[in-house]
Amino acid sequence: MPYLGAHESVGKGLHLAFDRIARVGGEALQIFTRNQRQWYPKPLTRQEVDEFTKARNKHGDMIVASHGSYLINLASNKNDLQTKSIESFTGELQRCHQLKIPFLVIHPGSHGGDGVEAGLERFVSALDKAIERAESQTMVLLETTAGQGTSLGSRFEELAHIRGHSRYAEKIGSCLDTCHIFAAGYDIRSEADYLRTMDHFDRQVGLEHLHFFHLNDSKKELGSRVDRHEHIGQGCIGLEGFRNLLNDTRFAHHSMTLETPKGEDLREDIENLARLRELLEQPLSP
Repeated sequence: MPYLGAHESVGKGLHLAFDRIARVGGEALQIFTRNQRQWYPKPLTRQEVDEFTKARNKHGDMIVASHGSYLINLASNKNDLQTKSIESFTGELQRCHQLKIPFLVIHPGSHGGDGVEAGLERFVSALDKAIERAESQTMVLLETTAGQGTSLGSRFEELAHIRGHSRYAEKIGSCLDTCHIFAAGYDIRSEADYLRTMDHFDRQVGLEHLHFFHLNDSKKELGSRVDRHEHIGQGCIGLEGFRNLLNDTRFAHHSMTLETPKGEDLREDIENLARLRELLEQPLSP
């Protein structure tokens, strides 16, 4: 069965995210390795790295992914913003390397109005620069997006283009967000639609390059191109869509994390994870 978990806060210490994921019964973890509202965070200390490593070992060496800062836009058509984005993303790759985090999730950014083709070209160039400078072992995971505004990454073909044109394809994979693909027009609610969507992803990107999932229901309808996360089963995707994914044997050993709203007591994470585990049953044959 897949490893189910959540994105947890690193408030008061990176290592404390492991205590939070343990509290909700999670088996996979996503975090920010820095304050994602700041361009230039303080470097990691030796103590921070040691505490993080000790905590991960204590909790069974679970798979951890980091999510890149939302400030970063490697596809920007503004030179100053793109330069800052490259510097910032290079730093994030280096932080993940220090913490031995295998995956760094990033949105492909926004083209700013001058078209998908130009935006993809800038993104690939900037991404390659960051990977080259960072000298990190961490794999970059391109996240599927909802297609809001001028954002890139809502079509599987765009993810395939990025990986296909990068000089570092072996260091690039994908992260699939259920809310985002649904908002972008990819249906997963029926078994037939789910299999059709995954077949399309396989033909364009390759399922072998899909390493991580974000499990979020959607407040908005299919094809809305609006990114609004909802609790599992309470949105427009509904429980059957998640049942299809969770019982797909091709992803039986993948990590899947919630990014749903929650309070400080994390009760919502507990409830959402319980709801997901109730959906695990007979494997879905692709």
